[in-house]
Amino acid sequence: MKAIRFYAYGPPSVLTLQDTGLPTVGDDDVLVRVRAAAINAGDWHLMRGAPYIFRAVAGLTRPKANGLGSDFAGHVEAVGANVTGLRPGDEVFGSGEGTLAEYVSVRQDAAVLKKPANLTFEQAAAVPTAAVTALLGLRDVGRVQAGNACWSTARRAAWAPSPCRSPKPWAPR
Repeated sequence: MKAIRFYAYGPPSVLTLQDTGLPTVGDDDVLVRVRAAAINAGDWHLMRGAPYIFRAVAGLTRPKANGLGSDFAGHVEAVGANVTGLRPGDEVFGSGEGTLAEYVSVRQDAAVLKKPANLTFEQAAAVPTAAVTALLGLRDVGRVQAGNACWSTARRAAWAPSPCRSPKPWAPR
């Protein structure tokens, strides 16, 4: 399979497209053929190795993990013996490590869910990191309550007041 790899911190020129082996699939893992992947600020920081405090976890002089990318969407290709709820052919999205590749292996109890039918693979791949960031900001930092109002922004800097809404499992009460 093809995958984006990097072996030193730096600008985008440190990235290489390489032929690698398929990820292993353990008993609790799901092998996904990636149809779309998203790049986030965390991927940029990992590639650059900055801020330097980040290197304490990622590798002091060079990256410990050589894959890049954390958000993906695709088709389940194989499942481990203990996997329930997902089967080959299912359309899924979620977070993993080294998702800028043709295949990714993720634990079934990690962030991998069936893709909603009304989302494209590209839309679904853009959700995981952005959704968790928004959830933490609204619920944990902003302490949004039912009936609160907040500001929502678009990338075009169009500001507009709107009622705060979050997904049902985390809806303010």
